[in-house]
Formats: sequence, structure tokens, C-alpha cells
Amino acid sequence: MSEMLAVYQKHLGEWLPQLIDAAGNTLRMTALAFVLAFVVGLLLALAKLSPIAPLRLFASGYIEVMRGIPSLAILFLIYFGLADFGLVFDAFPAAVIGFGLNGAAYMAEIFRAGILSIHSGQTEAALTVGMTPLAAMRWVVLPQALRVVLPPLANFGIALLKDTSVASIISAPELMLRARDLASSSFRPMEVFLLAAAIYLVMSLPVSFLTRRLEARFSRGQAHV
Repeated sequence: MSEMLAVYQKHLGEWLPQLIDAAGNTLRMTALAFVLAFVVGLLLALAKLSPIAPLRLFASGYIEVMRGIPSLAILFLIYFGLADFGLVFDAFPAAVIGFGLNGAAYMAEIFRAGILSIHSGQTEAALTVGMTPLAAMRWVVLPQALRVVLPPLANFGIALLKDTSVASIISAPELMLRARDLASSSFRPMEVFLLAAAIYLVMSLPVSFLTRRLEARFSRGQAHV
């Protein structure tokens, strides 16, 4: 323990700024991938619930395929595979697209469950007062469903933040890649990776706290129903 403390005393001033800078890239990657997953996932959920059979089949197929393929394989397909067809992405956007498209499959199921949790009478009432099915979904069902899915969305965000470490395999400039480089150059993998793990923990704790608050608030709301 004393030896580890001595290592941190000697190298912390050098390592920490680099890791914090890389952590900023990790947060940006997570945020962009989350937004992509949110938008595509919502569209997939609506398609899966659509009365149009081709849309339902496409959404169901996409969800099953993406949930059955590891995120690392998707990153390889985007970063290396698409180059054969003339589509070349840098590591960072490739990671954002890969995590976003993969996460959309899980996000779609979250949204679908949230939408189905809203009583059908809500839609019927909206249609009765003259709303179109699209307007009823937009103004009545989705706002209520969003409240239901907030806790699982926050949990997804935490998982996504940690999963971005996989992007280091394609040399995306994020926290784990920087940690690997520092561990290799300093020959101190234990100390560097412990510091990186602590930074991941610091980044995920606020989201974990928010998730617990949302779950508690939602549970109180359900108790009064």
C-alpha cells in the first residue's frame, strides 16, 4: 500500500490531467451515442407498435439482430468493414454510431414497454375528442410513457458510459485507451487502471443517484394510482 501511495505521489500530477481530458471524450461519446439511441429507439418502438406490417417486421428484425450481436463486433463492422465499401469513419464517430445503433435496440424495448403501460383508454379518449392517432401518441401517450421509462433510461445511460471502454479496441480517444497507453509507458498497470476505474465511478455516481431518485419518485406515483 505504501508503495502504491508513493507511485501516486510521484505520477498523479502527470496522469490525472491526461485521464480527465480523456474522460471528457468518454462523456461526449456517451452523450452522442445516447441521443442517437434515444431517437432511433423511439422510432423503432413506434414502428414495432405500428399497424403497418412491414414496419413491424423491420423493427422486430432490427431489434433481434442488434441485441444478438456484441457491440464490439458492430464497432468492427463500422470501423473496418464499411471501409471496403468506401465508407471510412474515424474511430470516435464510428464508436458513436456503433453504440448508438446497438443501444437503439434496447432503447426500443424500453419505449415499447413504456407505451404499452399506458392504459388504452387514454388513446380512446384522445380519439374521441377529435385527435388523430398520431396526435394522440404525440400529446397524450408519449408524455406519460416518458415518465415511466425515465428510470430504465438512466440505467441504460450508466451501462452505456461503462461500455464505451470497448471503443479503446478501435483506438477511439477515450478514457480506457489513455489508461492503456499510460499503463504501457509507465509499467504501472495496477495504479493507472485503479485511477481510471475511480474516474468511471465518479462519472457514473451522479447518474446512479438520479436513477434512484427517479425510481423512488415513480414508485410513489404508482402507489397513489
